[in-house]
Amino acid sequence: MALPIEFITRTRALLGEEYDKLETALQADVPVSIRINRNKGTKAPSTPQVGWSETGYYLPERLSFTFDPLFHAGAYYVQEASSMFLEQAIRNFVCEPVKCLDLCAAPGGKSTHLLSLLPEGSLLVSNEVIRTRSNILAENITKWGNPNSIVTNNDPEDIGRLTHLFDVIVTDVPCSGEGMFRKDTDSTGEWSVANVNLCAARQRRIIHDIWNALKPGGLLIYSTCTYNTEEDEDNIHYIIEELGAEALSIPIREEWQITGPLRHAHPVYRFFPHKTKGEGFFLAALRKASGEVDEITRPKSKNKKDKGKAAPVIPPVVNKWIQEPDSLRMEIFNDTIQAIPAIHYDTWQLLSTQLRIVSAGIRIGEIKGKDILPAHSLALSTALNKEAFTCAEVSWDDAIKYLKKEALLLPTEIEKGYVLVCYQGFPLGFVKHLGNRANNLYPQEWRIRTGYIPEQVLLLTDYQQKR
Repeated sequence: MALPIEFITRTRALLGEEYDKLETALQADVPVSIRINRNKGTKAPSTPQVGWSETGYYLPERLSFTFDPLFHAGAYYVQEASSMFLEQAIRNFVCEPVKCLDLCAAPGGKSTHLLSLLPEGSLLVSNEVIRTRSNILAENITKWGNPNSIVTNNDPEDIGRLTHLFDVIVTDVPCSGEGMFRKDTDSTGEWSVANVNLCAARQRRIIHDIWNALKPGGLLIYSTCTYNTEEDEDNIHYIIEELGAEALSIPIREEWQITGPLRHAHPVYRFFPHKTKGEGFFLAALRKASGEVDEITRPKSKNKKDKGKAAPVIPPVVNKWIQEPDSLRMEIFNDTIQAIPAIHYDTWQLLSTQLRIVSAGIRIGEIKGKDILPAHSLALSTALNKEAFTCAEVSWDDAIKYLKKEALLLPTEIEKGYVLVCYQGFPLGFVKHLGNRANNLYPQEWRIRTGYIPEQVLLLTDYQQKR
């Protein structure tokens, strides 16, 4: 890897003699790490744990993720270890149900992590400004299976109009990406001092745009994957001085080898790959000053045209598909049945009038005449009642066929109708079993597209079975 000369000069000035160790580390192999989904009952691998995450694990080599059915089932998420430090901020400062915004959320690492961390009864709104990336975000959150989530596709400025709506805002802001040089060596050619300054200014603008949406006394978590102080310490200092925030200390362990501030004296947390097993990462937790909540965005009263309108008639069979149907509010949109957690229904109504919603809650199914086609998101949801469906446990070969949206042949003794395809107990999706064949209902846009299958496939179960 050829590092930019100006990057070397600037970073050496920050780290002094320690810089040589960083440069050596940047030439080493990239660590592989995952987070398991305990809400789906994923067994932990018998590999070293990430110190600052209860569900994070290092793997000695990269799995064949594309060909691992458990990956597609949302049993685990591939995430860089350093960024899992978000867990410590949440565990230390979030103790009761909250409305949380993950502002720059794609592809979904921090959002899926938050869905596992936030106290029960919380709502997560995950936003991504780029339309195509918001669809990827929605896919990954659907796989994770937690229904207490809404995915939006909006500019930060739009969200900032939701006055004092959120208790917690996580901002993993777009940055110059110095901390990812090792993972993406091509990014070194895009780096420049001018881009660093551009990113730092954009980050401040983003914080200004969404600051109004954070409640007084609320928590802002600011993070980047870069080393320079312009995007890190200087921006934290700016938020404190200009917006009146308070930087919070997060308890850490000495063996984690986390670095403190390189400029100013505020509590911030830096990860360098020559000290911690992970990529470059920076995080700070800030408390917005308390004050009177004199204005808050609330759901508007229903349109007069909607008053008196009968509630949608939900087919009774749908209630059998969900473990706790009374906890959900059902809606029908263009013959699609959508379930929103009842405790978040008012917030969902508000957001649906203010923002572009990509996905919300659980898509239950589609009404087709007298038939109801169960939705793929239902199969992957932790709210699914598996007992309501016939389950077909398939081999790895058939699981890959299913994920490639190829035809499956199920045993003839399996009843006709909608069947839940499972791999090692984890639902992958539905088929419609016709007796002599099964129609594959896996989403076309999610299918495995490659025709190549490696001779040796390394799966998560290869490490789970060694326990």
